[in-house]
Amino acid sequence: MGNKSGAWAKVWPPVIVIAALLACWQAVTMWGQVDQWLLPSPLSIVQEAASANVWPRLAEHTGATLRLTLLGFAGGSAAGFLLAALLHLIPGLRTAVYPLLVVSQNVPIVVIGPLLTMWLGYTLLPKVLLVMMVCFFPISVAMLSGLTNTDPQLRNYLQMIGTGKWQLFWKLELPHAVIHLFSGLKLAASYSVLSAIVAEWLGTNKGLGYFMQLSAKGFMPERVFASVFIIVALSLSLFGLMTLAEKLLLRWRPAKKEGN
Repeated sequence: MGNKSGAWAKVWPPVIVIAALLACWQAVTMWGQVDQWLLPSPLSIVQEAASANVWPRLAEHTGATLRLTLLGFAGGSAAGFLLAALLHLIPGLRTAVYPLLVVSQNVPIVVIGPLLTMWLGYTLLPKVLLVMMVCFFPISVAMLSGLTNTDPQLRNYLQMIGTGKWQLFWKLELPHAVIHLFSGLKLAASYSVLSAIVAEWLGTNKGLGYFMQLSAKGFMPERVFASVFIIVALSLSLFGLMTLAEKLLLRWRPAKKEGN
């Protein structure tokens, strides 16, 4: 009972704030002399999204974006995990490669996207690769931090009793890094949907990114806002799934005390 009340205490403040913002938004559009084509009301956005001729298209485009997001997120997660393990296990590789990883994140994805499209064509592959490039970095950095910052006393003890490098990795470093790994996964989950939208802007006929562009060019702001709401919902859902998976898989971790 206490856990449920504590969870509800964390949920209701942002829910109330969001409801108040939506109510203010609705009031401004109804009595603030704001044109609907400039700022549609939340009610008109919901009505437009739920209409018979829009909802099937929205559902189809949402499915395409979700597919691209999940493929890129899964591939980026696997790449980030393997890269962090290699940089940690192979001497000298981290010093040589890690600066290049940092540099790669300073190149805008709107520049990388057209290059991937030129090299690989207007297929699903360049879009998946673009999402992977966004997702793998926070995962690899978080994982590498966890592998490196293990308990030095426990490490020394295991080395004293003859534990080899691979055994040390599997028995000490990897279990310790899982906590850090989920931090990277939650960040990547948030970025994955947004990067999928950018990838769809590069050239496709399916996805919420394409639907947003089409709606904006047709001066249909209700559909643009409906797409934005769905994108936010997808991002929050993926983040929530990673948070739930963290709680289920890391039940052994001591619970944080209130006030810490």
